[in-house]
Amino acid sequence: MNNTRRTVIKTTSALGTLVALGLITQQQAMAAVERSAFEVKSIADAMKAIGGTAANSDQVSVISPDIAENGAVVPVGASSNLPNTTEIYLLVEKNPTPLAAGFIIPAGTEASVQTRLKMGQSTNVVAVVKADGKLFSATKETKVTLGGCGG
Repeated sequence: MNNTRRTVIKTTSALGTLVALGLITQQQAMAAVERSAFEVKSIADAMKAIGGTAANSDQVSVISPDIAENGAVVPVGASSNLPNTTEIYLLVEKNPTPLAAGFIIPAGTEASVQTRLKMGQSTNVVAVVKADGKLFSATKETKVTLGGCGG
């Protein structure tokens, strides 16, 4: 395990412990984006909640399978080679609520995240990165053969 991954795991574990002990609230431990951003119904509204329009960048990459056999658990990730990356968001274009995940990237750590998302149908996965106060994005299409959002 490299030092950057170890740091993220320690930070996440520490926040979880503080919430469990009641020393901080879950809201204090959540990402900088308002919780309501995860409830918007369109990708345009999700982008507004994140901070505006993102420019396409070859320094941002989406890690997602070309074909997902089960839409209930699709491994998705994103990475950024942009300096001063502070946040990474994952959006699933055709989901009922497009903003699926948001990550705060601590200074000095590798800007790379992985998670599993639910996708109801074949769609574009968009990674949005905030670096130096500006938004950058990359998109990748993922075909889903068995629906995960009620399909």
